[in-house]
Amino acid sequence: MLIKEAKEIIVSLSRPSKMPGLSYSLPAATCKTGSKLAQVEGSTCYNCYAKKGCYVFSNVQEVLYKRQAATRHPLWVRAMVASIWKTSHMRWHDSGDVQDLKHLAKIFKVARLTPHIQHWMPTREAWVKKYLHKKPANLVIRFSAAMVDGDAPASWPNTSTVVTDIKLATCPAPQQDNKCMSCRKCWDPKIKNVAYHAH
Repeated sequence: MLIKEAKEIIVSLSRPSKMPGLSYSLPAATCKTGSKLAQVEGSTCYNCYAKKGCYVFSNVQEVLYKRQAATRHPLWVRAMVASIWKTSHMRWHDSGDVQDLKHLAKIFKVARLTPHIQHWMPTREAWVKKYLHKKPANLVIRFSAAMVDGDAPASWPNTSTVVTDIKLATCPAPQQDNKCMSCRKCWDPKIKNVAYHAH
């Protein structure tokens, strides 16, 4: 598949300046669990960064919803593989979350077809745990703690938390111009939990 044809299917990719590689963001408003947590003061979704700033511009929202619709295209997996082939790291959903089992299965397939790429997918969807045994080894799924300063979910192999005390944060981005730089903890399955500073 030609890159031009692939991009017509997937719409576009995100290129977060903070991170290495690429991302594929979706509308935060369609997060299943996240939308509920957004109503809970003190939750990690309460002051969601993806519901403010550039994310709320109408042209950005239009693209996010088009991407979400694109995930149902029969050639989406093939198009994603072609589009991300030359990157080294892929983050799924710097905005939004996995929608359902069909969506998750497609992400698994993309990762399986790109074994040279390290994939990372944060999620708040507890049902995903039932399918962790089916995920490819090059995909790290981190289950996000529901509350700021809350404990990491103990039953998941890889997790993330949000802390208000920067001394407890293990993500180094705040100390290095809000960029990953050489850090790849989020993509490393040997790192059980990554603690982000609240922002």
